[in-house]
Amino acid sequence: MFQGILRLIYFAVWAYFFFIIYRFVRNLWRRISPPQPKAAPPRLSGVMVKDEACLTYVPKEDALREVIDGREYFFCSKECRKKFLSDKKSAG
Repeated sequence: MFQGILRLIYFAVWAYFFFIIYRFVRNLWRRISPPQPKAAPPRLSGVMVKDEACLTYVPKEDALREVIDGREYFFCSKECRKKFLSDKKSAG
């Protein structure tokens, strides 16, 4: 029983020793390695466009774009785009 406890303490001391060495090497590596460039956040124009099918507004960067007869239309989803195109064909 006593030897089991001593082995556990022995293992814990070695594990702590390796943990300290790991932290030291990790911190040393962080100091000598060049800093990583941070990715720039995507630029948003702030322009909202109207979806012609469901009449909602979506950011221009996220909208699906379709040019029909020289006019530009924007859609929030493929379903709205499909609905608008089918309505446009049936009307025209």
